[in-house]
Amino acid sequence: MQLGELMKKLIGPVFVSFSMMAVAHAHSVSTEIPSVPGEVVVKVRKGFMGKFLGKKSLLGADLKQNMLLLSGDYAVLKTTSKSTLSLITELKRLPEVVYAEPNFIYKAIDAGAGADPLFTKLWGLTNTGNNEPDRNGGSSGSVGVSGADINAEKAWDITKGSKNVVIAVIDTGIDYNHPDLKDNIWVNTKEIAGNNKDDDGNGYVDDIHGWNANAKNGNPMDGNSHGTHCSGTIGAKHSNGVGVAGVMDSVSLMAVKFLSDEGSGSLADAIVAIDYATKMNVDIMSNSWGGGGFSQALEDSIKAAKNKGILFVAAAGNDGTNNDSAPHYPSNYQVDNVVSVAAHTNQDTMATFSCFGKRTVHVAAPGHNILSTTPNNTYKVYSGTSMATPHVSGVLGLFIAEEGRQDVKVVRDRLMATAVPAGAYRKTTIAGGRVDAYNFLTDTRIPRQGPDEGAWRTESLGEIFETAHPYANNAKISKTYTFPGAKYVKVIIEKYETEANYDFVIIKDGKGAVIEKVSGAGTNYESDYAETESITVEFTSDSSEARFGAVIKNVKVIY
Repeated sequence: MQLGELMKKLIGPVFVSFSMMAVAHAHSVSTEIPSVPGEVVVKVRKGFMGKFLGKKSLLGADLKQNMLLLSGDYAVLKTTSKSTLSLITELKRLPEVVYAEPNFIYKAIDAGAGADPLFTKLWGLTNTGNNEPDRNGGSSGSVGVSGADINAEKAWDITKGSKNVVIAVIDTGIDYNHPDLKDNIWVNTKEIAGNNKDDDGNGYVDDIHGWNANAKNGNPMDGNSHGTHCSGTIGAKHSNGVGVAGVMDSVSLMAVKFLSDEGSGSLADAIVAIDYATKMNVDIMSNSWGGGGFSQALEDSIKAAKNKGILFVAAAGNDGTNNDSAPHYPSNYQVDNVVSVAAHTNQDTMATFSCFGKRTVHVAAPGHNILSTTPNNTYKVYSGTSMATPHVSGVLGLFIAEEGRQDVKVVRDRLMATAVPAGAYRKTTIAGGRVDAYNFLTDTRIPRQGPDEGAWRTESLGEIFETAHPYANNAKISKTYTFPGAKYVKVIIEKYETEANYDFVIIKDGKGAVIEKVSGAGTNYESDYAETESITVEFTSDSSEARFGAVIKNVKVIY
């Protein structure tokens, strides 16, 4: 059995400049600059410290520290009865005081991920709204939604990972010599390289950086690029002056190769790959591959990993179809450790190629025009749920670095509960949202709000939406309807009959985000709602079978 590889595919990078904000006046007091709460540093006139300290109680402050330094005499006061600014104002009125200022907090200057020259192109980590790359090395021109990313930089204030976290990239291998990856490659310290012996007795010879189930040897070098690309998204080293940055600055990436350099692999090799990672007790398996039908052997392998508390992150697929009705494996296995991942764009919409499923796909993550590492010290831009999956693997890795391994279902439920809700994901994922690393680490759960179901009112469209019957091949029809002052809008599809999973009625909100894709056959179907005044209806067909089409005469609105 062959498992089709889910890359598809190449695109390229873009440069974006940073901006910085300066303080307007060097001596002004800013409440936004971090300082020790309630504490003030006071410079006292030479010889007046005793007189000054006699007045401190009148100010409602306590003496925390008295410092007689070469530069002058200082006191640190602490107040709990008034604001720092109020205390400073009162202190400045005293003749004994030269000046007073907040007890500012300083930190070691960390170059951060920004020291990596390609960092500004990584919209999946930090989406500025204009930093999506294209295949030619310039800007894609796509105007994105600022902040529609995994919120990586805020999460890094909590943790950037740990070498103790081991993530198996089950794929085409990893270029473990890549300068952006080599410091984060897993090393089997119990194995002696090149002696052709199984030193650690795990059943695998010379498995220094992982295992090659395809070639049956200990060299999982990537001759394709897919696995290296996924690895860079998880764990390209930060602040090393080259290339990109991964979701994790510190991690141990285990290369487990079962897909050949041509990008395909067998069921037998897949279960060996999973079994190897399970035996080595990794924390997470990242799986950007899929194909074939249901396999009991593959499900059993995933269950064995679950029994050891290992998370199994899997790409939802790139067919643009509904996994609820057309299962995709391995992401569709109903095992508690499986996290199925769809791909979203920089515009906070579901990628058109991404599979989805309200009952079977757990979350969405960045997966369109993603720049990452490729073999031989190169970097390329790929698109696919393959690219979304390592974003989630890295986010889960940050969690384990911070809180340790926990029950896999508890972790998966928390990942979904802390996702950022948006209309594009409401009917396309179980979580109804996209992954947010900071929310996940802090267990910040955003309330899911929706319309009052009793407040809907039906309105007739002045211009109905209707295809030809039967519709034409390669058809594309689009109409936008606006209801000034509306809070929620949804359409009622009076009748639809299309070639299932090939021809679609597509519902978008006023921002262009896809709310729902409807295919197959039905009558009087109520779409999901848009949280905007406008709603757009599109019909698209491919070049094959044509059927009745669709008719929409009414909408429902809440003002």
